[in-house]
Amino acid sequence: MKQNQIEKHSLTQSVILHLLPGILVGCSYLLARQPVVNMGYPSIVALILAYAFILIPVELGYLLYQAKKMTGRFDLREIVSYRDPIPWWQYLLWVIIIFIATGAIVTLLKPVDTFLQEGLFYWVPDINYGLDGNYSRKMLIVTYSMVFVFVAVLSPLVEELYFRGYLLPRMKGKYDPLFHSFLFAAQHVLEPWMIITRTLGFLPILFGVKKKNIYVGIIVHILCNMMNVVTGIAFIVKMT
Repeated sequence: MKQNQIEKHSLTQSVILHLLPGILVGCSYLLARQPVVNMGYPSIVALILAYAFILIPVELGYLLYQAKKMTGRFDLREIVSYRDPIPWWQYLLWVIIIFIATGAIVTLLKPVDTFLQEGLFYWVPDINYGLDGNYSRKMLIVTYSMVFVFVAVLSPLVEELYFRGYLLPRMKGKYDPLFHSFLFAAQHVLEPWMIITRTLGFLPILFGVKKKNIYVGIIVHILCNMMNVVTGIAFIVKMT
């Protein structure tokens, strides 16, 4: 669908559709956190469950519902924008550049995250990734296999389709990319101290808007989330 044919959302619609999935994930995580810990697993498993049973079904389900409503078919190509092809070498070039730019922003803003976490959000419980030496290798292998599938691959894929491919093109306003990035950061309710870092850190991914290609952002987002998997694997390998 051409951009000038897309019906724009109101400000209220945009805010609700951006924030609701994150709020649902946050509530699901908080409800499942203690039962998961009581079963002997790190709390990251509660987040994995929230992604698998809340985030992915809600966002993908909403897209499929809108596609069916608009076209009569469950065809995401009819409602997801920014699918113009680019030469293969541009994928390689822009993925590397955007990934490095995002990593640099996140690294530079680490002190800001620490300041906000310790000063304002000290009451928000940390997510335990299981890398504190209190869990068996077998348990961590199972945990990080699920992190790979649901956190590093499926969630970024669905999020990019939902946020960048569907919601962003339907916003109206001069500063849409910045506001969109802020809302995307704000919906990560479990780590509110990272709202500045995520707002600025994900701006380079919006380069796909200029290129009208969502796939670059999907690849970069997956690579960013894959860092958790790499950290987990490195820890598992070092275990005796």
